[in-house]
Amino acid sequence: MGFAVAWVYLVIAGFLEVAWAYAMKQSDGFTRPWPTIITISAMVGSVGLLALAMRAIPLSTAYPIWTGIGAVGAFLIGVTILGEQATAARIMAATLIIAGLVMMKVSSSS
Repeated sequence: MGFAVAWVYLVIAGFLEVAWAYAMKQSDGFTRPWPTIITISAMVGSVGLLALAMRAIPLSTAYPIWTGIGAVGAFLIGVTILGEQATAARIMAATLIIAGLVMMKVSSSS
């Protein structure tokens, strides 16, 4: 697998993490069948793609980027779709996470 393909897998895995987090919220504690099925499917896909990406990307880069995409994505879904608060402090925190992700990518040696 090429290095660029690994990064595509990693980004898709991150987006699937956002999808499962949102679906889990919609599942109402796993009491609603379709959101529960979507949650489990997206979790399996996310972890599977992360595992494939880590064939070429070091753990110390891949895992923080995967979780960072999930964290920022969940924040954005919470604010834009679920109507959660977007305070200055929360926006700054998300911005710092993004800065960390960029630094992880830029400083990745492989």
